[in-house]
Amino acid sequence: MNAPEPFCPNLACEARGARGAGNIVSHGQRRKRYKCNRCGKTFSATAGTMYAGLRSEVTLVVIVVTLVAYGCPLQAIVQAYGLDERTVAAWRERAGRHCEAVHEAVVKQGHLDLAHVQVDEIRVKGKRLVAWMGMAIMVGTRLWLGGVVCERRDRRLADQVLGMVRACARTGCAVLVVTDGWAAYPKAILRAFRSKVPRQGQPGRCQLPVWATLGIAVLVKHTGRPLGHAGKQVWQLTRRIVRGTPQFVAQQLAVSHGGLLIHTAYIERLNATFRQRLALITRRTRHAATGTTTLQTAMFLVGTIYNFCTVHHALRLPNFDHPTAPRWYQQTPAMASGLTDHVWSIHELLAFTSAPPPFVPPKRRGRPPKSQLPPPTI
Repeated sequence: MNAPEPFCPNLACEARGARGAGNIVSHGQRRKRYKCNRCGKTFSATAGTMYAGLRSEVTLVVIVVTLVAYGCPLQAIVQAYGLDERTVAAWRERAGRHCEAVHEAVVKQGHLDLAHVQVDEIRVKGKRLVAWMGMAIMVGTRLWLGGVVCERRDRRLADQVLGMVRACARTGCAVLVVTDGWAAYPKAILRAFRSKVPRQGQPGRCQLPVWATLGIAVLVKHTGRPLGHAGKQVWQLTRRIVRGTPQFVAQQLAVSHGGLLIHTAYIERLNATFRQRLALITRRTRHAATGTTTLQTAMFLVGTIYNFCTVHHALRLPNFDHPTAPRWYQQTPAMASGLTDHVWSIHELLAFTSAPPPFVPPKRRGRPPKSQLPPPTI
């Protein structure tokens, strides 16, 4: 990865986030530092990355974060590398917070044409804790759209999950949201996918109409009667369209290559991937989580690596033009969504820096100074 041009991270600086503006100069060679000529603040070359403030070797940090993100328990890492368990846990928390910032800067600002989204939640049993992890996936590109961890499975959980889905979507795009039989989801979807429309010549607040290109489908699973002498329970499925027409649902399923019937198979597979890679939520684990903050950071660590660093077999493209190149072009969910053009490494992900929004000068109150007044007219 080529090192990008540094920018000033000071939020009070007028040139914050500007690359190549000529305001950044070198301020040390032993430990690479920079200085902003506008505000006079100095900052490290690793400011805004996961490595900021760490004295450990970068290679060791990348190895430990990779092992944690692929399901290796902390005790095994401690025994293998001679680290303290609190150090490994701190690196996991730091990497998770950084990955959450990357998700906010890249995925949430992507303005995606979602087409088909599936939403579901996982029940997590921790140490004196039972939490719910709600997540969503974009079916067409297998992109993980984000997740929320709550101690209760209530309306707040559904609203936060659908709010993250809405933040990733382009306003007014055609989207079909498929959920399970939880009654809180349809109303949360309607509250999330609304747009402000000002009243024409009438006082009052803006109207909030639901998108006309929104579809909602529900798949209800329930057990049926036992079959045969074995007495095994069988699952029966009830498919219901809450909003939209059957033609619209079939069109969105075809556009996203999500099958012919309403189902939640893709989000269920993603849930299995998270249970496999996240040691905190595996069943009958000896390293159970003690709080929702740990689950939140670990979830974003696994989800962001899944989006940017994991090649998905179903997303590969055939190569017919270059005989010397490989037969298939491998893609990650972020590449299929148009968010990046290459497969990221773990080091590239941890070293990613997102620029803050441009500086907006505060509004000045009172009479403007005489130097800013227009010249008098004669």
